[in-house]
Amino acid sequence: KFSDHEERLSGSEREEDEDDVEAALKKEVGQIRASTEQKLRRFQSVESGANNVVFIRTQGIEPENLVHHILKDMHATKKKKTRVILRMLPISGTCKAFMEDMKKYTETFFEPWFKAPNKGTFQIVYKARNNSHMSREEVIKELAGIVGSLNPENKVDLNNPQYTIVVEIIKNVCCLSVVRDYVLFRKYNLQEVVKSNKEDTQQNPSSLTEEQNLKVVKPETEEKKSSEEVKQDKN
Repeated sequence: KFSDHEERLSGSEREEDEDDVEAALKKEVGQIRASTEQKLRRFQSVESGANNVVFIRTQGIEPENLVHHILKDMHATKKKKTRVILRMLPISGTCKAFMEDMKKYTETFFEPWFKAPNKGTFQIVYKARNNSHMSREEVIKELAGIVGSLNPENKVDLNNPQYTIVVEIIKNVCCLSVVRDYVLFRKYNLQEVVKSNKEDTQQNPSSLTEEQNLKVVKPETEEKKSSEEVKQDKN
């Protein structure tokens, strides 16, 4: 509303004030845009809604390539670069955590990896947090069926697949990704991927086979036997 003083202003004075207001509005809009651009950082933390889960949103970066590069470097150098992060999983797409929504979304989401002529061996890894209405068996069965429908040559391989479909459900959100070298990089575990094979053997002696155990014990048995024979000869 105009005040009494503004109503008495001449036409020319009003035009000057309008120009000043327009300039002020342009300046304010420019400041808002600048502040918004600053907020859109390359990496930004987002509330995940689950304990011990940190979600990092990225701008202009492909999560699967970034995480694969980090794990590849750690696997090659065996240098531990984090103390508190256990696993690092890329999330390439999200949808509502309901079966119909997931089926509709993954029919398009899986195409770059599994739609003919593309093909590959795969496995599905499922994890749910703060969610009880989804069935693990149903999700795996439906998603495997969608992958098979995109190309019948896609085959399941639980030992060493080319691709691993990661399904992470947090509350009512389904996070999806298709990753490579999941077995080689120890299920994308940053603590395990830097360990050498020697460390694994020392920490898990039970991983030795019975044959290997026998090979370790056998020389001691033969040595004891030979010493007993020498003792008998001397007697």
